[in-house]
Amino acid sequence: MLDKATRTKIVTDLCGVYETRKPIRLLTKTYPEIEIEDAYRIQEEFVARHVSKGARIKGYKVGLTSKPMQEMAGSTEPDFSAMTDDFFLPEDTPLPAARFFAPMIEIEIAFVMKHALRGPGILPVDVLRATDFVLPAIEIVDFRLAREPGMNIIDTVADLAACGAVVLGANPRRLDAIDIRRVKGSIIRNGKIEQEGEASAVLGNPVTSVAWLANKLGEFGVTFEPGHVILTGSFVRAMPVNAGDDIVCRFDQGFGDVATSFI
Repeated sequence: MLDKATRTKIVTDLCGVYETRKPIRLLTKTYPEIEIEDAYRIQEEFVARHVSKGARIKGYKVGLTSKPMQEMAGSTEPDFSAMTDDFFLPEDTPLPAARFFAPMIEIEIAFVMKHALRGPGILPVDVLRATDFVLPAIEIVDFRLAREPGMNIIDTVADLAACGAVVLGANPRRLDAIDIRRVKGSIIRNGKIEQEGEASAVLGNPVTSVAWLANKLGEFGVTFEPGHVILTGSFVRAMPVNAGDDIVCRFDQGFGDVATSFI
């Protein structure tokens, strides 16, 4: 475990990346004694600093929802992070690539809560009752830590679970109108299909992802509030993007397209 002063220094270093534009070295290499509990405490303080500057918590994200990604990160379960409102960006709007450090695109389904939800003991049926609607979404994965061999879940958790931004679509679907497990999606870059997948890759069902996160956050006394947005995890592997890329994430079952571009 790290002491509080060391964790606070790490948060200061992570916040400083936005000014220096230079990602810092992997925490697991600089601080070999760091543990997963340290990582979540660092994340908590990192988010608190955003909030102290006027941001508000708008939702939460789940990452590492597939077995291959968990194995790559040396984990046996997903990771997660809070997301503040300044991470949410409008769709179909050009984004300066320089805003990000090492951006990658993931295609996801976002849940928007109608009722409060708090673990423990949350089952998928409870998620169904508490959800207002679901939306197509793009997560822009990004890193304030330098991407290098050896990066694991401790590094990603401390780094906001590698969340850089979220682009939500504006075409809602109700859960009783679709089979969410069978939603198919593709990432199209500059007119070419680059990735394709199905929502069942997310813990078998994105509803399960929301239930898992509600129970996990319940351990920390956190409640999903009405209006919170929950990103359930990608059902394709993350794809790097660069300035000049036009991105369309295309979903079936009536979701339609979500688009963004990098300039």
